[in-house]
Amino acid sequence: METRLQALRTPRAAGLVGIAFALLLATAIVMVRVALPDEPDYMGNSWVTDASRRRTVQTALDLIPFAGIFFLWFMGAVRARIGAAEDQFFAMVFLGSGLLFVATLFGASAAAGGLLVTADASGAGSRLQVWSFGRHVTYSLLTTYAMRMAAVFTLTTSTIGQRLGVLPRWLALLGYLVALTLLFVSRSVAWSELVFPAWALAVSLHILVASFRPRPASAAAS
Repeated sequence: METRLQALRTPRAAGLVGIAFALLLATAIVMVRVALPDEPDYMGNSWVTDASRRRTVQTALDLIPFAGIFFLWFMGAVRARIGAAEDQFFAMVFLGSGLLFVATLFGASAAAGGLLVTADASGAGSRLQVWSFGRHVTYSLLTTYAMRMAAVFTLTTSTIGQRLGVLPRWLALLGYLVALTLLFVSRSVAWSELVFPAWALAVSLHILVASFRPRPASAAAS
């Protein structure tokens, strides 16, 4: 009985925490993109002196730790769903890329937070230099490193899911497309990083819906 309950709870847990992660990360990305434009506004009020933008950035930064926590739960629930059938090579890449994604995501958040504080404390003459450095570090961590680790995670998860029959073929192919986008496009195309939380949302919804479907008689007997 305990084994059967665990089999039911694990996919539902993966679906729920995956949905929470996808929504939190997408919200944070949108807020940062809106509040921190690609180019600073030198003529008039910049984002540093705009209280509304500053609150938006700070709110986005406050969401990032929770997104990371839910992502770690999502990884754990997916690994529990895979169980002993996982391949050791793909399992290592899956785990390593997921952990590196969270680490670089937190690094980007820390850089953005430092930019927020330092730019506020700096004088008008040094504000441009502070902006250029902080913005470059933040977006490099987010678009170059975090999103490419997300691409490896997406690719690995899609491969494992297709091989074990956990994910349908169309969702695995979507994962491959998302991985290619994150690897080669996210650096040059703004907003393209949103494809990762969108993919995570699609996977989580599929797992959650599948958990409510009746299990085959053979599987239930085992």
